[in-house]
Amino acid sequence: MNTQKELDYNRIAQVIHYVNANFQKQPSLEELAALVHLSPFHFQRLFKQWAGTTPKKFLQYISLNHAKSMLRDRQATLFDTSFDLGLSGTARLHDLFVNIQGMTPGEFKNGGDKLHISYYFYQSPFGGLLVASTSKGICHMAFYEDQTKALVALKAEFPNATYGLKSVSLHQNALEFFNHKSDSLEKISLHLRATDFQLKVWEALLKIPFGGLSTYGKIANQIKNPKAARAVGTAIGSNPVAFLIPCHRVIQSTGAIGGYKWEPPRKTAIIGWEQANVAW
Repeated sequence: MNTQKELDYNRIAQVIHYVNANFQKQPSLEELAALVHLSPFHFQRLFKQWAGTTPKKFLQYISLNHAKSMLRDRQATLFDTSFDLGLSGTARLHDLFVNIQGMTPGEFKNGGDKLHISYYFYQSPFGGLLVASTSKGICHMAFYEDQTKALVALKAEFPNATYGLKSVSLHQNALEFFNHKSDSLEKISLHLRATDFQLKVWEALLKIPFGGLSTYGKIANQIKNPKAARAVGTAIGSNPVAFLIPCHRVIQSTGAIGGYKWEPPRKTAIIGWEQANVAW
């Protein structure tokens, strides 16, 4: 049975699908409410509970013009200076609290042989979330629509590991990141199967602050490989840890949201939600 959180997110996702297709028409509150079979009053209240802002402001946050403005006006202070301007811990959650550890060559090559992976299905503000971990850290975190398919995808990454359906403290700490408050977090390790290049890209993503945006080209420059924007895009697309490695914060240089491993409307929702919950 779907939880209320999942139902609420599905309604919001449906609205985002519609807005992405009809943004130039600037759909009204009444039109969006009718789409999910709610009165304008109840839709506005639900939306504000979920996103922390009104539908109108949220639509502004996910507009092309807003994204362009962020890339042009805010990027220099939020990303390129590497946080020398005293940004708050909230803005730097991923940079300060997430550490990436690559798997050993043996673990990498042998498909997780001798690894035991604990996994569990949770609910997040953006729908179902499968979280999996080894004794060393989180190794997989993926939004899902279907639990069976999500588990098959996890086991395809580590075909020789053993698995146990179990909620562990590592998972719970990962879920705390959705509260975007540093006072409730502990440092968390990610234990990932990756090449050196992928690790460099994923570590660069951690430096994009909560509510910030970057581009594939800027990430390539950040890792001192300016001609590798296409390879950067491939590495971002192979990110195995949703949200904790914030690949959703990388958009096209035109300001367009672009693709996302876990569906573009979810990426749009996360970007708007983060920007609604950060103080500029």
